[in-house]
Amino acid sequence: MKIVVTGMGMVTPVGDTVAATWASLLAARSGVGPIGRFDASTLPVRFAAEVAAQGDEDQAALKLRLARTALDEALAQSGALPYLSERIGVCLGSEAARPELSVIAQRLRSGTLPTLAEFERGAPRAPTELVARRLGASGPVSTVSTACTSSSQAVGEGVLRLRRCEVDAMVVGGVDALVDPMMVTGFSLLGALSTRNDDPQAASRPFDVSRDGFVLGEGAGMLVLEREDGARARGAVILAELRGWGCSCNAYRITDSPPDGRGAGQAMAAALADAGLAPTDIGYINAHGTSTPMNDPSETAGIHRAFGAAGSAVPVSSTKSMTGHLVAACGAVEAIISVLAVREGIVPPTINLDSPDPSCALRHVPHAPQEHRVEHALTNAFGFGGSNGSLVVSRYR
Repeated sequence: MKIVVTGMGMVTPVGDTVAATWASLLAARSGVGPIGRFDASTLPVRFAAEVAAQGDEDQAALKLRLARTALDEALAQSGALPYLSERIGVCLGSEAARPELSVIAQRLRSGTLPTLAEFERGAPRAPTELVARRLGASGPVSTVSTACTSSSQAVGEGVLRLRRCEVDAMVVGGVDALVDPMMVTGFSLLGALSTRNDDPQAASRPFDVSRDGFVLGEGAGMLVLEREDGARARGAVILAELRGWGCSCNAYRITDSPPDGRGAGQAMAAALADAGLAPTDIGYINAHGTSTPMNDPSETAGIHRAFGAAGSAVPVSSTKSMTGHLVAACGAVEAIISVLAVREGIVPPTINLDSPDPSCALRHVPHAPQEHRVEHALTNAFGFGGSNGSLVVSRYR
């Protein structure tokens, strides 16, 4: 039973549609710059990969707008879903939205309690419920909140529900918007963010020997999934097959990845087995590649554990070098990027990879895209807390 993609939509710091984002990635354009949404002059990190805000919308409103925009693009491409509402499901990756610090301070001074509507709008499930209402979907609707793995797991859950014939269509994906003073300060205190305030566009440099942390980003990615027979019966254009899914937990530390990459390797091996593919079948790996000192060597070790000798031959890149780290949205966005790599036969680059770290020995694609026929691509997402997810995307035949 094939699970296929019939619609895709996304908003990222380098483009407000799938086509615009893809064009920026192939042009090796960075979406990183000085923070413009609030005054970051007193913060240790003063840059991020932002999506343009509209008016004075807060973080919760921004998340809902991003989810709605990506959904509308995916539905426009897929076309109206002809299934009964109870046969359509939704699963999104999302984290909680936090009120602005200035709003919290004002409320404390005035003694005014937040309203129930304000609490609900910022809940992790709010984007999922918005999507379900917009679709009129009354099937299984759920939210995954496992940090950076959230939307990868949401896509995997959608695949599993379709295979079990619980639904006829799933809208899956993720959304996040964490560029706010609290999160920038918090990640800075953890030592997780790059501090290249003097050169923000060079800050995200996965696998480079001089990397010093990730760049916080924001965005949304949505995919419409169906079983092949249903999609063909309604004449939908099939974009790719979602062929494999694997997940694991490091059971190690909250913020660190095990140096031997065992959890990452386990998720990749599970995805390959689920897809019924050998490591040599994979033509591209869209790496999690956060640009932190610990993640990149750990992921490299995981690739070599899962792929064996083939781990040195498969092209690898991290598009976070351009988009920044979209946290709960990154798995879905990078799954869409992997679909495009398969369809177009082009592997997007890792920019800023000037001096590859010897501890990250892989077949990197630095600086510029490469034409490369890709039948099957694997994309990784690994999260704080130790969750790991890997998806295999294949050319549809």
